[in-house]
Amino acid sequence: MGKGVKVKFMYWKYFLYILEHKKNVGIECFKMGMPIHAITHDLSKFLPSEFIGYAKYFYGDKEKHKKDFDSAWLLHQHRNKHHWDYWVKSDTHPVPMPKKYVKQMVADWQGMGRKFNDTAESFYNKNKDRFITHAVTKIYIRIILGQGSK
Repeated sequence: MGKGVKVKFMYWKYFLYILEHKKNVGIECFKMGMPIHAITHDLSKFLPSEFIGYAKYFYGDKEKHKKDFDSAWLLHQHRNKHHWDYWVKSDTHPVPMPKKYVKQMVADWQGMGRKFNDTAESFYNKNKDRFITHAVTKIYIRIILGQGSK
């Protein structure tokens, strides 16, 4: 297979990955009564500034394209309000996320769980210590996950 065909195949595989992710998250958004978020979720991943870096990293040489991916990921999390990182105005100063974006963030985790046989609650419990989130946001997350407000 020629290099051009490999590159096109890499982009095609990533395109299909995005569609599957949007479908999985969309299902969760619909369950939560968020049909608009189901449609608009992660649309920025189709922009060349994100798409190319993600595709090269996930379906190409990870070591060679780590910087491309890091740049794409940084753009993605600062373009999309459903990422907790969007709401950190400095390294130590998070602001509260509106509840609709917390719900979409949890739907994102649930959608990923559909693909990787995990749950949003498990993902949260494994990663919550590295999240920089406002106390109110933490309460919203726990309530949405059914863990209560404490």
